[in-house]
Amino acid sequence: MAAKPTVLLTGASKGLGFAIAKILLGTFNANVIALSRTRGPDLQALADAHGDALMAVECDVADEAALRAAVARGIDKYKALDGVILNAGVIEPLGPIASEDTTLDQWRKHFDVNVFSLVAALKATVPTLRKSTFGGRVVFVSSGAATGYMPTWGAYNAGKAALNSLCRTIAREEPDVTFVSLRPGMVNTAMQEQIRNRGGEAGMPPEFLGVFTGAYETGKLVDPYDAGHVVAALALRAPQSISGDFVDWSGDACKEFRRQ
Repeated sequence: MAAKPTVLLTGASKGLGFAIAKILLGTFNANVIALSRTRGPDLQALADAHGDALMAVECDVADEAALRAAVARGIDKYKALDGVILNAGVIEPLGPIASEDTTLDQWRKHFDVNVFSLVAALKATVPTLRKSTFGGRVVFVSSGAATGYMPTWGAYNAGKAALNSLCRTIAREEPDVTFVSLRPGMVNTAMQEQIRNRGGEAGMPPEFLGVFTGAYETGKLVDPYDAGHVVAALALRAPQSISGDFVDWSGDACKEFRRQ
């Protein structure tokens, strides 16, 4: 049995992903295979501080071959894989579905990151997760958009809905692994800044955009370390009883996984 659990994390270089990486290393004493498109100074500093416990890999998750190679490197290094956190995602393109300003190619690129990379990651990791001595788990970082209808978010809404569907389906296909889809709330990250800065020009109706600007101005955005603690804890401790479920980070199902 491995001395400590090993978790694969995508989208690790900033925002929620970076917070999750720090929590896994510092609070849960886990090995972390951190995948990100670029290795920024913060992630590099974290790698320097934690040495062998953090393997930071530059990887475009939309590149299936690169993703599979990164996963294989991590499993070879730690000889195990116990949790997977699928956090990488983009919100672009923003704009009405019927608008000529957004192209099918933009939609395809969105789905390459937000949907198809999930399938590639599952194919690369589930066979090893089945053998985890800690109990294999996958956390899909979802959004309220998965069940919503935010105007100008057509690609994002559809992608997160597909993510939730993947979670529900694979939970029935793989009973020896636990799968959870999590709504982390409006987390104070660069994506929120992007929504505030570009939402209006993309055509978001003022009443919808105002939800985001209002949350920012009143200090109601979620701290990445609050939502991140729930994600990290679920990746290591989520019970089989919620496998396939879509849960809210602040809801009853996650109460025991929130930081005190």
